[in-house]
Amino acid sequence: MTIAVTFLVLLLLGVPIGFVLGIAALFALVQMDLPALMNMVPQRFFAGLDMFTLMAMPFFILAGEIMNKTGITRRLVAFANVLVGHLRGGLAHANILASVFFAGMTGAAVSDTAAIGTMLIPAMVEDGYDKDFSAAVTAASSIIGPTIPPSNMMVIYGSVMGVSIAGLFAAGFLPGILLATILMIFAGIMSAKRGYPKKERMATLKEILLGFKDAIVALLMPVIILGGILSGVFTPTEAAAVAVAYAAFVGFFVFRSLKLSDIPSMLASTARTTGVVFLIIATASIMGWVLTKERVPEMIASSFLAITQSKFGILLLVNILMLIVGMFMDIAAALIILGPILHPLAVSVGVNPLHFGIIMVLSLNIALMTPPVGACLFVACGISKLTLEQLSKAIWPFIVAEVIVLFLVTFFADIPLFLPRLLGLA
Repeated sequence: MTIAVTFLVLLLLGVPIGFVLGIAALFALVQMDLPALMNMVPQRFFAGLDMFTLMAMPFFILAGEIMNKTGITRRLVAFANVLVGHLRGGLAHANILASVFFAGMTGAAVSDTAAIGTMLIPAMVEDGYDKDFSAAVTAASSIIGPTIPPSNMMVIYGSVMGVSIAGLFAAGFLPGILLATILMIFAGIMSAKRGYPKKERMATLKEILLGFKDAIVALLMPVIILGGILSGVFTPTEAAAVAVAYAAFVGFFVFRSLKLSDIPSMLASTARTTGVVFLIIATASIMGWVLTKERVPEMIASSFLAITQSKFGILLLVNILMLIVGMFMDIAAALIILGPILHPLAVSVGVNPLHFGIIMVLSLNIALMTPPVGACLFVACGISKLTLEQLSKAIWPFIVAEVIVLFLVTFFADIPLFLPRLLGLA
């Protein structure tokens, strides 16, 4: 009870989540009145970060920073528009497809929203699309980024739970493609109802080839990263370092849009982002240890099993829990705290660890576009100058679309597990 009350009070006061987790855990330890346990706090703090695989995260973040700086977003958007611009609501489809391309470089939804939204939201409004629709489709499609590998969320989950990151990357590919497909169907239906524009004709083969030529350097990046990981040439951490080297080579020598003077600001941005995430991981490790000490995982497992012992019933409850928690809590913190609690329960009822990892990652990714604390919503609001209320109303059809995908991935295990099984990773 002490943990819950302290946590909620601090959260409502607007204290950053990293500090909320640490302070709530400390209050709980004081309440236990066992001074010896306080010696475990610094140990757990550093133990939470003492995982080699977590080194992949700052490298992937830096690679995304470099690729954003090179102007690669413009080439990806142009190529996406060449491919799907002839459909009704062509720019909406291009927005979604650009997120698919962008996913293979950053693995972060907020970066996707900022990079693509800055370019496409004004362009869509100028072309006759409603501003709230333009911002909504941008925010909704951005969660494709951390679903299709490489994904920072999968790196965290794999590191904390001891699950193969390469397997998670393989398992996320088809759900990400399914997500893009369903979003394009919903966007197409809404565009037809509202009479949004489309190109007069389909692009010619020559135009497609020219667009591909401009975008091929960017499109090769995910091929190199995923190809290297899945073939066993290098580990996910090494792949992240390769991604930085490739992005720097492209920026300096191919596009020549990157300058040495840009490096300090990108390193500083990477350090800030990494520092925030790592603080959350470290303090969540302390919180997880306290919860285990208080037997909270056993209580939650018993509560779920008291309601149903069916595998699909347990997964339904997990989905509902994750969607609700994600609406009010930082998704990295939710993943680190709830993962060790729910993962053993899911495995005990016969769920494949890779399958469950994708369920958790996808359900929490959806939270990035749900009010009141969806990070992608705030970024899209900042770009479009809409209020959170206006954008929240516009984005609900896309939330429904993504929840449909979540349940398809949850109840049809072959969707996420097809590629890992094909590659011998599951």
